[in-house]
Amino acid sequence: MTGNTRTPPSTPLGTPEPTRRRVIVVGSGPTGLLLAGDLATAGVPVTLVEKRPRGISNLSRAFVLHARTLEQLDARGLADDLERKGRALDRVRLFGGLSLTLDTLPSRFGHLLVIPQYEVEEALSRRAEKAGVRFAHETEVTGLRQDTDGVTLEVRGPGGVPGELAADYVVGTDGMRSAVREAIGLPFPGRSVIRSVVLADVRLDEEPESVLTADAVGDAFAFIAPFGDGYHRVIGWHRGRDVPDSEPVGLDEVKEIARLALGRDYGMRDARWMSRFHSDERQAPAYRVGRVFLAGDAAHVHTPAGGQGMNTGLQDAANLGWKLAAVSDGLVDERLLDTYEAERHPVGASVVRSSGGIVRLAMAKNPWTRALRAGITTVLGRVGPARRRAVGRITGIGYAYGAPRGAHRLVGTRAPDVALRGGGRLYEALRGGRFVLIAPRSYEAGEIGRSERDVDALAVERWAGERRTTVLVRPDGYVAWAAESPDTADVAAALVAAVGTPRNPA
Repeated sequence: MTGNTRTPPSTPLGTPEPTRRRVIVVGSGPTGLLLAGDLATAGVPVTLVEKRPRGISNLSRAFVLHARTLEQLDARGLADDLERKGRALDRVRLFGGLSLTLDTLPSRFGHLLVIPQYEVEEALSRRAEKAGVRFAHETEVTGLRQDTDGVTLEVRGPGGVPGELAADYVVGTDGMRSAVREAIGLPFPGRSVIRSVVLADVRLDEEPESVLTADAVGDAFAFIAPFGDGYHRVIGWHRGRDVPDSEPVGLDEVKEIARLALGRDYGMRDARWMSRFHSDERQAPAYRVGRVFLAGDAAHVHTPAGGQGMNTGLQDAANLGWKLAAVSDGLVDERLLDTYEAERHPVGASVVRSSGGIVRLAMAKNPWTRALRAGITTVLGRVGPARRRAVGRITGIGYAYGAPRGAHRLVGTRAPDVALRGGGRLYEALRGGRFVLIAPRSYEAGEIGRSERDVDALAVERWAGERRTTVLVRPDGYVAWAAESPDTADVAAALVAAVGTPRNPA
């Protein structure tokens, strides 16, 4: 499908590159674009390799941004514009008539945002281009070798011309059939869960009652979401029709599935594109092999239930980007990079389980499975903690990372978008990829070992209220360190451990 993404100029393989090619990101979907933009914003030379020609957008299967992802985009100054382009929903419908409300989320974004993937890609592409990312389109990875000094990608560029690209680190964000994952020899264990899912972009004679329309009846499931340009994406599946992905899709088939699952087909017509695919549940056993990393669909794939796919990949990128930047700048020990897999692999596994569980319960057919669904529906509908946990997992708000023994209870948790003295917000202060120290009092320049004007790595802020806790927030919005009324030596030590030696120490 051809999207409306404004593409930056490509870098031919023969173009001279900077002396140090620090990071290569393979794959220019949302995950790769956010990661490359973060690295370039931090001053890291980065090349984004993409096998598609310029101007050819990814197939837009994703339509939802959840609250945690919107917070990450807010920390990059992108959320408000996307909010204006999308449509907000304050509840998620799962199965058995169960709806989970989102307007009580402890977030600025108490909703999910319905917006096509290509709109997200366009915003991220503009940011990456502005930050100085070098793009290499029509460039396909054919091999990879690495040693203690760096990574060399073997590629086939425009016109099939072979070449090589070198970097200190490589990140594969190149999807389910990742060439990077294959090149480093990682398996992708799992299985196909749903086969012969049909996709269609159509016009509708009747507008659905809801922005997102989804239901499962008997053996049929259907989902409808708007593009915003007069077309709607329809996703449908019928348990009894298991044919190869290569089998052509007709509009009559799509309409029949919609009628079975939704009760009507809304007058579907003028299909501009139709296809068939299968949905897998898979996860790589590792997200890092030496100097090579995996993120997004290259690391994990799952069913589309809950709309968590693009969101999980974007959150992978937010976690990895600041760590690669800090190590590339020589500010912290390379062991920081090990925390990427330690933190994100369990999240990926949880998303695979939860999205698969939603699909299995939605399509429950056996009496015992239906009984289980009814029980879960009752629990989630009546028990507040269980409902909040489910909402937290779906939206990403509820995930936390492990903390060292003896650490403050806030360490590893998501930092909410708190108000700061002077009228600002935390996620505004996080823009630019900085750590943010929030304290009950001001610090003089040099008092904690660095100038408050050293904005490359740190912003020092005060609470808007009377809180006594001092908190150091990572660039991805998670708490790195916290203490109750610490002395200046404790704060200085925490900064050195988390941020590293400042470029311009006071």
